[in-house]
Amino acid sequence: MTQIENMLPYDNGYDQDEYMMQEEEWDRDLLLDPAWEKQQRKTFTAWCNSHLRKAGVQIENIEEDFRNGLKLMLLLEVISGERLSKPDRGKMRFHKIANVNKALDFITSKGVKLVSIGAEEIVDGNVKMTLGMIWTIILRFAIQDISVEGIKAIICRLLITECQCTELPCQVSWKDGLAFCALIHRHRPDLIDYAKLNKDDALGNLNLAFDIAEKHLDIPKMLDAEDIVNTPKPDERAIMTYVSCFYHAFAGAEQAETAANRICKILGVNQENEKLMEEYERLASELLEWIRRTTPWLENRVSEKTMALMQRKLEDFRDYRRMHKPPKVQEKCQLEINFNTLQTKLRISNRPAFMPSEGKMVSDIASAWQGLEQAEKGYEEWLLTEIRKLQRVDHLAEKFRQKATSHETWASGKEEILTQKDYESASLMEIRALLRKHEAFESDLSAHQDRVEQIAAIAQELNELDYHDVAAVNQRCQSICDVWDQLGTLTQKRREALERTEKLLETVEQLFLEYAKRSAPFNSWLEGAMEDLQDMFIVHTIEEVQSLLAAHEQFKSTLPEADAERQAILGIQQEVQKIFHSYGIHGNLTNPYSTISPEEILSKWEKVKKLVPQRDGALQEELARQHGNERLRRQFAAQANLIGPWIQTRMEEIGRCSLEIGGTLEDQMTQLKQYEHVIISYKPNIDKLEGDHQLIQESLIFDNKHTNYTMEHIRVGWELLLTTVARTINDIETQILTRDAKGISQEQMNEFRSSFNHFDRVLFSDQSLSPTTTKISELQQQLQPRSEGEVEFARIMMLVDPNATGVVTFQSFIDFMTRETADTDTSEQVVASFRILAADKSYILIDELRRELPRDQAEYCISRMPPYTGPGAVPGALDYTAFSTALYGESDL
Repeated sequence: MTQIENMLPYDNGYDQDEYMMQEEEWDRDLLLDPAWEKQQRKTFTAWCNSHLRKAGVQIENIEEDFRNGLKLMLLLEVISGERLSKPDRGKMRFHKIANVNKALDFITSKGVKLVSIGAEEIVDGNVKMTLGMIWTIILRFAIQDISVEGIKAIICRLLITECQCTELPCQVSWKDGLAFCALIHRHRPDLIDYAKLNKDDALGNLNLAFDIAEKHLDIPKMLDAEDIVNTPKPDERAIMTYVSCFYHAFAGAEQAETAANRICKILGVNQENEKLMEEYERLASELLEWIRRTTPWLENRVSEKTMALMQRKLEDFRDYRRMHKPPKVQEKCQLEINFNTLQTKLRISNRPAFMPSEGKMVSDIASAWQGLEQAEKGYEEWLLTEIRKLQRVDHLAEKFRQKATSHETWASGKEEILTQKDYESASLMEIRALLRKHEAFESDLSAHQDRVEQIAAIAQELNELDYHDVAAVNQRCQSICDVWDQLGTLTQKRREALERTEKLLETVEQLFLEYAKRSAPFNSWLEGAMEDLQDMFIVHTIEEVQSLLAAHEQFKSTLPEADAERQAILGIQQEVQKIFHSYGIHGNLTNPYSTISPEEILSKWEKVKKLVPQRDGALQEELARQHGNERLRRQFAAQANLIGPWIQTRMEEIGRCSLEIGGTLEDQMTQLKQYEHVIISYKPNIDKLEGDHQLIQESLIFDNKHTNYTMEHIRVGWELLLTTVARTINDIETQILTRDAKGISQEQMNEFRSSFNHFDRVLFSDQSLSPTTTKISELQQQLQPRSEGEVEFARIMMLVDPNATGVVTFQSFIDFMTRETADTDTSEQVVASFRILAADKSYILIDELRRELPRDQAEYCISRMPPYTGPGAVPGALDYTAFSTALYGESDL
């Protein structure tokens, strides 16, 4: 339908001004003919549904379904391609009126004058006002773009070529259906055999045209054949609306040769970019696979049962830090650089940004890497915690064994003694001696109460710490407690028996009793002292060792008092011997009330005196070891306090370099390369610090008060410094690539940088922003748009910050400054080009592609175009529309 200005004038019986009449004339036509009203309701409803179906919505009753204004606003958004203001979701009348007013305001904003059509009439379901409003929308969005001459040319050409009309001006009647059939036959002769149509079969002709238009041309059935045939004069607006659909369906296009050349150029660029995308996918997959394999190992928190196995885990972790992770850090950095380079090439060629496969975006890799480092940090902390725990557990287990053995030795044979019935045949003095001996045993038993409680407390703590042989500990502890309870019961029973017998006995040897009472606690003190002097200890600081030394000195200060008590106890025994000798008493000098002999007390006292200097030596040795650990801490702190500020200084220098405007981009690149060389040369200092850190870990040193820097801080800062200098170099390379690709001079680039820096007032106050980004809030403060410029300002913001991140990169700023003058391609141009090659079909055949395009380009299209499944599909048909939109990222193909 080209060259329409050369067509003969045509008069279809309607005054063209009636189609474009202002709405003030609608008031004079409120009393519509019922037949016309029926036709308009059906036609307008079908026309609205033809657009609303794109949003998955339909209407059934045109005056009812538009009353709340929601579907009316949705219709305007679909046909205009613009977003309206957010609708009110309430169900009350004022909510509906507000929504309808928003729709009417939008229509008015498009230059359409609405007269006598108010929101209240639409909300009240006024049929005529609703139809008038829909007709106004059709005029603005469907018919306004079609010139009057164009419509006349279409119809006149049909009459001359198809209807064989030879009289001028041509006259046509829509009632017989031939005009509709001729319109279809002119553009799609394969759908209708016009020569076989019968002018007298108006109903059949109309139904044939309506059915074919709906099935093959995607034009919904807006008219009823019976209504047209039975109406003297069909409604002109219904006819005009339906005919406009044919006009839009048969719009023309560009020449095939230009379309083919454009497609070849676009496909060539696309093929090159796809190779880069596949390389990125491969590298990303390998890195993610390594992270996927490594993370579960770092997240494994299954503790080993022994210290040796946990030390082995620590060695494996050190090997990972030294040998396995550093190459992957470099791979990650290189992958980000490759991704940025690819995005720059896509931007320059006006291609949509590369969207990697699901889970392989740079942010996904960064997230996975962050998860790896988080697991790594948690793994190291867990290892050190578990080692501390195992040290504590081993110490407690050994302490439990010593105390349990000592108590079991003491308790051995006590049950047999308590179950004896020797008092039944003993003399009075023997009974009294037995009673006193039992009192001494009770005193000894009470002295052992604390030991039993200590044993139970240690066993409980071993249970809480999940000691690997806790079952044996529990069994042994339970056995000690059972014996202890049994001893308590037997002790009480024996006392009751002796007290019953005591009433019959009066003689007692007071001197032996005093010896027994004083020797038992002293013996317990001796045993406790020996246990304390042989007790194991574990410390981490000099202060803890000094605390143990102070406690030991305090213990030594009690020895003179204990020695006096020992001499007093031995003096009692000497007094007994003197009495026996003085009064000539013959008999056994063994004390019946005590099992503790003077020799035993003397032996234990000598042993205590030997253990005291041994304890002194052990504590002094531990003090020397802690001094050595302190030297390691200070040595590490001295290096860390130099390296940390050095890394910070290099970061600030890189930031200042990226903001300098005086030199060229190549000068900035040279300076950054020099910084990179200095940073790499500094690596031996980091390695030396790693060595000192390893010595600290091997010495099981867990804290360092001389520095705020940990090895983890230094590692993170070092890796961030390497990544920052690499990314900054990549940014400069990207700017050079953009400058050369778009022909930007160095002076223009400096001017862009100066303008960009003018807005970047939060350059280093916000550490989340790089030196080549600025906040949109800064731009909004400097570029406060006037009310009439808000739309343009919003458009600019969509260009420089399409993802609404709140920041604008320098690269986006340069792209915006140069985009307006660039000669770019769009998906609509590619679709139009393919439509020319396909001879106005909605699909294209393989033979047509091979005939119009070079061989490699044609095969590329064939391998990637999806099959066409729309109306009129034939075997081998390919969907070039989906393929074209996919090239520009506008579909999920």
